[in-house]
Amino acid sequence: MCSCQQHSQAAATAAAPAEGAVSFRVEDMTCGHCAGTVKTAIESKLPGTSVDADPASKLVSVRGGADFAALSAIVTAAGYTPSAQLTR
Repeated sequence: MCSCQQHSQAAATAAAPAEGAVSFRVEDMTCGHCAGTVKTAIESKLPGTSVDADPASKLVSVRGGADFAALSAIVTAAGYTPSAQLTR
């Protein structure tokens, strides 16, 4: 979990999961630094993926052929807690 103390208090509209993406929530992704850490962890471990991580909505969407089990393991290893995969 992030300790950068740069957490945004601004409310934002929740982004809809991208079409064809694996999407899930990360409740302890609280700021841009957290989102960058999650994005970098996934994209570095799964080359070819594209990650959108939005700390305001707590949503992470991954395009590029990853499954939720692999993503969950990567996010957990990065120090965050992914929730169940979202369905559309």
